[in-house]
Amino acid sequence: MTKPVVLIAEELSPATLEALGPDFEVRHCDGADRAALLPALADADAVLIRSATMMDAEAIAAGPRLRVIARAGVGLDNVDVPAATKAGVMVVNAPTSNITSAAELAVGLLLACARNIAPANEALKGGAWKRSRYGGVELLDKTVGVVGLGRIGQLTAQRLKGFDMNVIAYDPYVSAAKAGQLGVTLVTLDELLAQSDFITVHLPKNKETVGLIGEDALRKVKPSVRIVNAARGGIVDEAALATALAEGRVAGAGLDVYAKEPCTDSPLFAFENVVVTPHLGASTDEAQEKAGISVARSVRQALAGDLVPDAVNVDGGLIAEEVRPGIPLVEKLGRIFTAVAGSVPLQLDVECHGEITAYGVDIWRLAAMKGLFQDVVEDTVSYVNAPLIAEQRGLEVRLLADLSTQEFRNTTTLRGAVQDGRIRSVSGTLTGPKMVEKLIGIDGYDLEIPLADHLAIFTYDDRPGIIGTFGRILGERGINIGAMQVARSESGDKALVVLTADSEIPHEIGAEIAEAIGSESFTVVNL
Repeated sequence: MTKPVVLIAEELSPATLEALGPDFEVRHCDGADRAALLPALADADAVLIRSATMMDAEAIAAGPRLRVIARAGVGLDNVDVPAATKAGVMVVNAPTSNITSAAELAVGLLLACARNIAPANEALKGGAWKRSRYGGVELLDKTVGVVGLGRIGQLTAQRLKGFDMNVIAYDPYVSAAKAGQLGVTLVTLDELLAQSDFITVHLPKNKETVGLIGEDALRKVKPSVRIVNAARGGIVDEAALATALAEGRVAGAGLDVYAKEPCTDSPLFAFENVVVTPHLGASTDEAQEKAGISVARSVRQALAGDLVPDAVNVDGGLIAEEVRPGIPLVEKLGRIFTAVAGSVPLQLDVECHGEITAYGVDIWRLAAMKGLFQDVVEDTVSYVNAPLIAEQRGLEVRLLADLSTQEFRNTTTLRGAVQDGRIRSVSGTLTGPKMVEKLIGIDGYDLEIPLADHLAIFTYDDRPGIIGTFGRILGERGINIGAMQVARSESGDKALVVLTADSEIPHEIGAEIAEAIGSESFTVVNL
């Protein structure tokens, strides 16, 4: 069997290759060399890159087999995400790989600003002993304003609390309760600017944040303030900061990022009270190794057709931990629906009931689509291309959420119209502390049977003596029944049997049983 090809386009750690494992054919090329990259992509199933490889529309088109682009880092400036999505290619990165390194660098820059470490170092190496010139300030009891209380902002805040600083923060998307858990007080941006002795920036770069700390903001700060930006260049207006430093309205700054990079010439470099580094936030051995291992694992998942938590172009929104256990169940319900209905529906509703809907279950819509198509199309179905396949087939999939439920805490039903005009449905739930997957309904028949890898479904006219037929035929073929349940229609004249088996039930054996019991329909499903 041919192994999937994983192309390593830039230098990655040995641990990255180890994390990939032996299931792939690993090839290498220089991703910065366009003439080497494009032909190397021709038969690649995945490509691992860092920042030097440009995966634009041309490169993506050069990889017709490409299923995943993995960026061993956080930024995706060198990946055309819309082009990848259109091509059904999953894009993954390592969003948490550098958060500790970035937070530690921010603290380092802040300390360097407070104690004038950089100019003192330079002076002493130049032969000058200037103790009186480079006195600084303590962090103890000072107020630090954290602009952006995301993952890196939170880590930075926690570390600065260790210096017994008063930590305040501005982040309109974080609740006061969450900030309170961190020992941080939420304030408005104007309040932060006015109160802070130090300001550290931890925001993503977008149209709302570019220039946020600009001329207007820098006229609201204390003249003793020191400003650190180790997030993204451009959030702090560098020209406005240079003016504020020159006019004595800001006491110092620490910068790791710049509006245009690489940056080797800036008015800010002329100030002795400005410490600068060349975008080193993620430049630690640990961060690089974490990034490589993270995306290697994501590649394994993506090539297996599984949901990848760090995929940036999967339209499922933020996935709560409470929601994740239900994803495989919904995908299986999609496969069972297609098997029972004999075709993909013309239209499908994904009906979610119960307290789980309070967390947001958009990803279940994708899981249902992936399951629907998994056994009926030749190409590998992923969480990226499942919506594209649905669109090509004119299938509309709606998500309907309702907090109310009856017998179970949470239920999911896939309900849709098929070619013959009938409405078909399958329902499932998770029960108990072990979150056991159960099938609880098919086409209006009420059930409660644990899901298994092999199951068979039969409908027939209800009458005595049928159950023994199942045991006899399967026993003669050496197939052991794991579980079995009979459900009856409301009128009582029709019955549905679902049974699970320890091994695969061949279609011909299902047909033999169906003939023996006079089944109206039967389905064999191997999940």
